[in-house]
Amino acid sequence: MTLAEVRTLVGWAAREGWNPGLHDAASFWLSDPEGFVALEIDGELAGGGGIVRHNPHFGFMGLFILEPRFRGCGWGHRLWHERRDRLLARLSSPATIGLDAVEAMIPFYARGGFEPYHRHVRFSGKPLARASAEVIDLATVDRAVLQACDRTCFPGPRAAYLDAWLAQPTAHTLAVVDGAELRGYGVLRQCGEGWKLGPLFADDQPVAERLLQHASSLAGSDPILLDAPENNPLARELCERHQMQPVFECTRMYLGPPPQLQHHRIFGITTMELG
Repeated sequence: MTLAEVRTLVGWAAREGWNPGLHDAASFWLSDPEGFVALEIDGELAGGGGIVRHNPHFGFMGLFILEPRFRGCGWGHRLWHERRDRLLARLSSPATIGLDAVEAMIPFYARGGFEPYHRHVRFSGKPLARASAEVIDLATVDRAVLQACDRTCFPGPRAAYLDAWLAQPTAHTLAVVDGAELRGYGVLRQCGEGWKLGPLFADDQPVAERLLQHASSLAGSDPILLDAPENNPLARELCERHQMQPVFECTRMYLGPPPQLQHHRIFGITTMELG
């Protein structure tokens, strides 16, 4: 897909109520310009989806959507399998592919070889806003330190994704450091409704809370949305303590071995579309 086609796809996602970030399309495409596959019918864009190769051993399938009038005819089934097979061909063995599935699609993805791992719950609300002098601009942190921190919470390097994600217009990149150590970081980006904080990675809950409250101070009166993994109970506890409410959920599924991550440090994933 071209960048223009990915923009169309993200526009469809907004129409479906997925509430993408205002600048997600460019960030998604720049992370892997060969990582999106389109379905064309009679020369018309009918659907598409991501097959992003983050590194040689991990990829992610997301942003899977068909234009409504082409649904129910088997095109989605064909497109999904084509995307899975193309992504597998782009990876080196041993390889793992992740995706986030709504409940109704779990059986379909399971038939395609994916196994459920854990749920992600999207919380929305207005956490206590508290700007902190301890929260600094992530751009001032050495990129090698950032990448090392990120790899504890993501399956291997994703340099292109990070570069595109951190450069989003209007986004706020936040960090808490202790000397040369990066104790936590987050990216706050504006969406059609509210601001999404993702990723939110932190050594512990107090650091995550500091980042969350600082993010809330930057969002004004708008709500914050956070996609919290259920295999870190402290993430849900943090959201509930700030009276954030669950508004959506999906299940992370993997084809191949589940990655070994420091799940206690993941308070919010980056996106449900690209992992």
